[in-house]
Amino acid sequence: MDATRVTFRGFEDLTLVADVRGNLDAWPVLFLHGGGQTRHAWGRTAETVAAQGWRAVSLDLRGHGESDWAPNGDYSFTAFCADCIAVCDQLGQPPILVGASLGGMSAMLAEGTSDRVVSSGLILVDIAPVTNTEGVEKIGAFMRSGVNGFDSLEDAAAAIAAYTPQRKRPFNPEGLRKVLRERDGRWYWHWDPAFITRERTEVVANRFKGLLDVAMNNITVPTMLVRGMLSDVLTQEGIDNMVARLPAVDVVEVPGAGHMIAGDQNDAFTDAVMWFLDERIRPILPA
Repeated sequence: MDATRVTFRGFEDLTLVADVRGNLDAWPVLFLHGGGQTRHAWGRTAETVAAQGWRAVSLDLRGHGESDWAPNGDYSFTAFCADCIAVCDQLGQPPILVGASLGGMSAMLAEGTSDRVVSSGLILVDIAPVTNTEGVEKIGAFMRSGVNGFDSLEDAAAAIAAYTPQRKRPFNPEGLRKVLRERDGRWYWHWDPAFITRERTEVVANRFKGLLDVAMNNITVPTMLVRGMLSDVLTQEGIDNMVARLPAVDVVEVPGAGHMIAGDQNDAFTDAVMWFLDERIRPILPA
């Protein structure tokens, strides 16, 4: 299904770019990618969601893809949260938020800290308030390793292959043109280097833990947590903590997937998303 490129106004009036698929009158599903990714990270999931009668909106977060870079370098959780709320307001109906890693943290904060309706449901992709610090640090190390660019697309593909050994299929370097840009003969990830050089990660800093605790107390919408069984970011401790805080949460485990579930096992991930939308969300939406 073809996508239409649209723009939204984010926090601090940043321009945020998205791909929209499906009927514009259908109920929206907003996809929020992880740190260092772009709106293209969801594989065929957004296409399937749109084909099944939803409006799929895949957003480039601030500082990523074609969205504006923050002129003040603000890539805090609260800035991403404010962007999420701003986009939700512009969709006309409270969307189902599908957030991976950073996108999931932003979705939790948006739903749990706003004083009004933000979303109709949450799908959290390999992220919870409690994460494994060592696993998150591996993500940071991988991202920092590419800050100075690559000599070729093949070198970038080799770096990804080393980081994601669980992916059995060969990686096509040409597909990286969506997430890399060429400058002065080198290829750079399509995100603002300030995003990683300012030491922000998916590990919640102490100053934000109180805010996240408030958010968890206020999340009442249907929620699903999707875990990659090979992930070293979301561990059983994180799942147990989430279930203790949100007893009604649906937990789906995807074999053969690491932290980037949609890229590792896209069919299984898509099946989980469609099950949640059909079984947990459709019955509660207005006719």
